[in-house]
Amino acid sequence: MAKLERSMANLLLRYASPLTGLRGVPLLGGLLSWTSRRLVPSDTLIWIQIKQGPAQGLWIRVNPRTGQSVQQGLGEPAVQQAMQQHRRSGMVFYDLGANIGFFSLIAAHLVGPSGQIFSFEADPGIAVRLRDNLACNSFTHATVVQKAVWSESGPVSFERVDIAKSPDRGLGRVSVDNSGATETILVEAVSLDQFTLSHPAPDFVKCDVEGSEVAVFEGAERLLREKRPILLVEMHGPENHSLLTQEFLEFGYNCVNLDDTHVLALPT
Repeated sequence: MAKLERSMANLLLRYASPLTGLRGVPLLGGLLSWTSRRLVPSDTLIWIQIKQGPAQGLWIRVNPRTGQSVQQGLGEPAVQQAMQQHRRSGMVFYDLGANIGFFSLIAAHLVGPSGQIFSFEADPGIAVRLRDNLACNSFTHATVVQKAVWSESGPVSFERVDIAKSPDRGLGRVSVDNSGATETILVEAVSLDQFTLSHPAPDFVKCDVEGSEVAVFEGAERLLREKRPILLVEMHGPENHSLLTQEFLEFGYNCVNLDDTHVLALPT
């Protein structure tokens, strides 16, 4: 990246939030959008060091338009707190829907080199960034699994979000109905029960799969029955929340709502 472009990207990172409020102003908003696109292309990425929280001091490559909260370590504080509270040195941690790896970085730091991290990310472009972020921090005990997690193993359709709407493609998901999808690709999927036949079973599972969480745990019944890991799940919608909390209860878990969308399920 050229020096000028890098400088402009850092300025955009710093002022992205206040500028957002001006984009709705007639003429001025259009001028700001045009200028930022000209000076900093929408696919620009820069390396930053996280300033606070359990990821403090770690490096991550972000889009300057969306990276400010990551730089400040502000993402999903209830999730960060639960991970800190239930961490254990040497723990095996599964990050389902890892995206660029903010929580995988935290987990790798918390469990230490004696632990193991398996970061599942289906989007091939984002999986490259995920690998780079883990490698930059020398987390050799973290493994990227470039697959979707689903109820069974095999190929599935995966919706990629328009990068103009989501620079980190954080809303990508497995889809059974491709109508209206901007871009759909075929990716490999694996069930947790199948994956754990040949890999260490998790002590802690963090799951954020954009609405596919019911299917994920349909493919994890043996894991829930035998290994009984801690589960931290983002619920996308009240129906998924109701179905999964009932399922976890039937498997002998206590469920706690951490916030409006996240449920922590602890084995009894």
